[in-house]
Amino acid sequence: MSFKAAAIQMCSGVDPQKNAAAMASLVREAADQGAIYVQTPEMTGMLQRDRAAAKALLRGEADDLIVRTGSELAKDLGIYMHVGSTAIALDDGKLANRGYLFGPDGKVLNRYDKIHMFDVDLDNGESWRESAAYRPGSEARVLSLPFAEMGFAICYDVRFPALFRAQAVAGAQVMTVPAAFTKQTGEAHWEILLRARAIENGVFVIAAAQAGVHEDGRETFGHSMIVDPWGKVLASCGPTGEAVIVADIDPTAVKAAHDKIPNLKNAREFSIERVAGEVAGGVAA
Repeated sequence: MSFKAAAIQMCSGVDPQKNAAAMASLVREAADQGAIYVQTPEMTGMLQRDRAAAKALLRGEADDLIVRTGSELAKDLGIYMHVGSTAIALDDGKLANRGYLFGPDGKVLNRYDKIHMFDVDLDNGESWRESAAYRPGSEARVLSLPFAEMGFAICYDVRFPALFRAQAVAGAQVMTVPAAFTKQTGEAHWEILLRARAIENGVFVIAAAQAGVHEDGRETFGHSMIVDPWGKVLASCGPTGEAVIVADIDPTAVKAAHDKIPNLKNAREFSIERVAGEVAGGVAA
């Protein structure tokens, strides 16, 4: 069953109410274009580098504005609404970088907590320690929907191909990668990584992104993208500004890709052994 999917590009700021309003406007635009599955970026609810200021505004799931708005939009529009992620306050003082998929009745069909924490030191002094505030998830998910089998990831997860391979082996036909990629890493790797995950697993990849210069001073890469199982970019947008991209997703294309290159079926178990290489005049020490 083919379906129309949308990825929403945003430039979330420090005010959850403004971000919720922006999300609602863009999601309605996507639904008007016929999308029955709509995905927003990582950290839809707020991007705020000041952790104390952020924590003062964050709530648990039951009281979170973005969760409530996502549920209401799904029910009002009769769509599958995927809040790519938002920060959720946990009982232990940590946060969850958590994505939600709501069904057309507004109920939560899936929760996914980002597994891999973005703890990196980049060029020009750019440094991030996601694990200082967030508790990583530990469970990958593949969800059976009426139109496709869907796998879940968030941003930095895209650099860990084993996560995507495990979901593909479990039957995923569509992988989701909502993100807030930095400008620096996005320029180098964003499109390459998305297309690689699609090609090596023979699946669709849908990636809604944050874009532009945010109120807290960070800059994200944008270029939201939908990729088919052969690695073709079906839809994309630019580096800045809000946008809605839409593409038709035909899950039968997944089987076609697997029939051409059955690498999931052809994969073999193997062992690895470290050995000393030979060098001229003898064996390396």
